[in-house]
Amino acid sequence: MNTLLIVEDEKLIRQGIKAMALRSGVPISMVMECKNGLEALEIIRGQEIDVVITDIRMPKMDGITLVKEIQTCNHVPLIVVVSGYDDFSYAVELLRHGVKDYLLKPIERTQLSEILTKLEEELVRNQNKLNMMMNIGYQQLKQLMLNDNMDEKECELIINQFSSSFFDGEYIVYCTNYRDEFEETDGVTFLHDVNGQGIFIVDNLQKDKIVKSELRGYYVGSSRVHVGLLQIKEAYEEAKKARRQAFLSDSNFVIYDKEAEIEDGIYQEHEIEQIVQMIGTDKCEEALKMLDHICYQFKISKISDSTLIDMLSSIKQKTYTTYRNVLKEIKDEEFVEDLLRYDSLSQYIAYIKCWIRELNERLLTQFDDYRNKQKIQSALMYIKDNYRKDLNMAVVSNYISMNYSLFSYVFKQYTGCNFVNYLKQIRVDEAKRLLTTTDMKIVDISKAVGYDNDKHFMKIFKGQCGVSPTV
Repeated sequence: MNTLLIVEDEKLIRQGIKAMALRSGVPISMVMECKNGLEALEIIRGQEIDVVITDIRMPKMDGITLVKEIQTCNHVPLIVVVSGYDDFSYAVELLRHGVKDYLLKPIERTQLSEILTKLEEELVRNQNKLNMMMNIGYQQLKQLMLNDNMDEKECELIINQFSSSFFDGEYIVYCTNYRDEFEETDGVTFLHDVNGQGIFIVDNLQKDKIVKSELRGYYVGSSRVHVGLLQIKEAYEEAKKARRQAFLSDSNFVIYDKEAEIEDGIYQEHEIEQIVQMIGTDKCEEALKMLDHICYQFKISKISDSTLIDMLSSIKQKTYTTYRNVLKEIKDEEFVEDLLRYDSLSQYIAYIKCWIRELNERLLTQFDDYRNKQKIQSALMYIKDNYRKDLNMAVVSNYISMNYSLFSYVFKQYTGCNFVNYLKQIRVDEAKRLLTTTDMKIVDISKAVGYDNDKHFMKIFKGQCGVSPTV
């Protein structure tokens, strides 16, 4: 439990109850003390108290009156009364007025521990039930805000169920990139992850406090002031549009203004196609400049926010369609999600530029790999046609116009062996064919496969085959 309030006019008894409660094994965050019912009532009206242990006989306001007054408070704590033998009948009577249990003086430690344990279990059950009801309420609110197909009867049912715990007066909806945990407070309802955004529904009287504290430093879209759950969907749509404006204009706080909306424009599809086709070429930076120009057009109000988002969405969709095979290798694909999952347009553009550059580099690497493979295939054809001649790696790499060192590396990657061994194997394979299908002499076969020195040929043949060609 969070708070335990002990109400007892005798100081030593108060302190004794406190000491026993702290040693009871029940987790208690705070134990408060006061000496009469008036002080206790003031505390209970000012903050939430989980459990009250109160004596019956006290000056100014006794325990009986206190119990009755507590029932009128916004938050009613669980109550345990302490009585002497002569007041036992009062204790039993108070059980009918919401008191959970009683303790007879002198108080026994085991009895107090048992009662506190029982009350802690009840508090946990109540909290779990409250959490469940709050979750249901949050889902209902989300339904009201998001569901376009909800009929009038469904709306009325949800409103009737939830309106008792909703603000009676004016409220504002804030749509923001807030993703931290938020502890519920009076006048503020927080909905986590509504289409990737944090939604605050705030009593109009609390707006300045929440904006200066919880929402400070975030990118926030604010609705206008609304009243009643019937307007919650309209308020949410306003906040969402304002959040989009905050995102696009890199502003921390934007209040919805219908007059500020720009009519949707029409963008040229060929611009998008041109940007996408430049990816994977040496014109990638030019494509990114075109992306910057699109954003500039928005900032000078040449295109609307909807048009800008449509263009950005079109770029990413066409990019994925065109380069889907390469994109499978890139693990971080966050930017395909809703743009408002990013704080601002500048953050999103910085990310997408980085992402496009990485994609461009991968495409160029793949293209280089493809061209290198083509060149190696040409080299192999050249070797096949010219292995009878005085052939070496310098001659072949020069033939296909490839750097000598790069050729050595790529050749081995492609064939699985180095150039010298590959050439030996080609020549030995042809020598074996000539040995089995012709009556040519060793010296002639040696020349036919590119070796002027027949003794050198015989040494290489034996090294490759394990036997001499004369066997």
